[in-house]
Amino acid sequence: MATSKILYMKDCGRAFHGKHLKEALSYITDKEKTQNGRLIGAVNCQPDYAFEQMKATKKKFGKLDKRQAYHLIISFKERELDADTAFEITQKFVEEYLGKQYEAVYTVHDNTAHIHSHIVFNSVNFLDGRKYRYEKGDWAKYIQPITNRLCEEYGLSIIELEDEKMKSDEKYREWNEYKNGPFVWSDMIKRDLDACIVQAETFDEFTKLLKEKGYELQYGKYFAVKPRGMGRFRRCRTLGEEYTEKRIRERIASENLSTFRAETFEQAERIVFSKIPRGKRSNLSGLQKQYYARLYRLGLLKQKPYSKAWKFKDEIRQMKKLQEQYLFLIDHDIESVVQLQAEAQRLTNQKKEVSSEKSKVYRARKKCESLFEIMEQMQELYECEAAFVSGDDFFQEEHQAWLRYEGQLKAQGYSYEEVVALKEHYRSEIAKLRLAEKELARELRTAKAITEELVKEEQHQKATERKEQEKEQIREKKHDNTQPIL
Repeated sequence: MATSKILYMKDCGRAFHGKHLKEALSYITDKEKTQNGRLIGAVNCQPDYAFEQMKATKKKFGKLDKRQAYHLIISFKERELDADTAFEITQKFVEEYLGKQYEAVYTVHDNTAHIHSHIVFNSVNFLDGRKYRYEKGDWAKYIQPITNRLCEEYGLSIIELEDEKMKSDEKYREWNEYKNGPFVWSDMIKRDLDACIVQAETFDEFTKLLKEKGYELQYGKYFAVKPRGMGRFRRCRTLGEEYTEKRIRERIASENLSTFRAETFEQAERIVFSKIPRGKRSNLSGLQKQYYARLYRLGLLKQKPYSKAWKFKDEIRQMKKLQEQYLFLIDHDIESVVQLQAEAQRLTNQKKEVSSEKSKVYRARKKCESLFEIMEQMQELYECEAAFVSGDDFFQEEHQAWLRYEGQLKAQGYSYEEVVALKEHYRSEIAKLRLAEKELARELRTAKAITEELVKEEQHQKATERKEQEKEQIREKKHDNTQPIL
């Protein structure tokens, strides 16, 4: 008996659309799972370069994004066949279902109790560029029937599609009843079955107890029950292995109320008390309290409806700005204007150091430009060279070009792999320094913004004091003018 299922692989974004596809190919062709690579095959591509060929097909038809590939898994019954037979069946399946249109890699894994095969195939048809479409019902219409027919040819057991369809329908009905009905039927039925099992001494007594609870029973190939309010009979075996008729009879003989109470007691829930240490409240400086107070006042925005947040975009922007400034003061433990100025100077110096280091890396990378140009030429020939090494003499000319470029790198003391690693090293270092520079620039902007606001507040306070002094002088002058002359 072999069961099949099909999965699809998503797009991972612009940076690397085919990441999941490459990982899947790497996983299914693992030599430890495939008898050192003996149980690996492919159609319309070479297993070792399947990802590159699939990617080239996608690029040819302009379909690098969206669904990347599909993954078919065929699981065989334990100890029913050997790995070689499974490989033959999988090969025939791939040739019949995919061989005329899609690039596919197939393998057999025999490192588990159940031998199973994996098939990963490109989502893009290499002939006309159309994408594979899995329609609802294709599994029962095409995939499993091919699997069943091949199993029959080798004298293996097969899956009855009607039973599988009924299982699927029952699962849908169960979901629908859960969503729209007053009960979760599965849980209720299992609870009643468990209760009757521990109370009964024989299967007849068990069925009698179920009838007393209002259940209708159905006997035949499968034992089925129907509680009050449920539209159709439910096969007990679909509830799990513990509820097949055979297993129920075994449980009636071994389970009783005393064992049930013991298990219930062992698994009983209890309240657990725990003391949670409380951290000491931090003491904020005057400067930090000032920003905290602003945040608290702007926190009233939370009471405004989310759907009308666009009306308060300026206030929200101001709140985010103040929050960032407050966290900056807390993170750097700044309690005074002097400390703020010192921190701003430190950030400025550190940003200059990072910028200087980044310039050094750029200069070092520029010296290697000739190496990178040769490497890029070799990258264009990589697939041709791989095909030549695999025995395809058609790419003799490309192979000679590859050797020339390889000799040029060797004359400078490098190999192709070393230049690839060198370019990645420079890319990684520059990305790291750019990120550090960006973070320092952000913190420096925050420090400068706080300083500017403090200067404005100080100027405003001085202007207010000056106006008060002027008012006081005017009042004193008026008072002097109103004094009587003796």
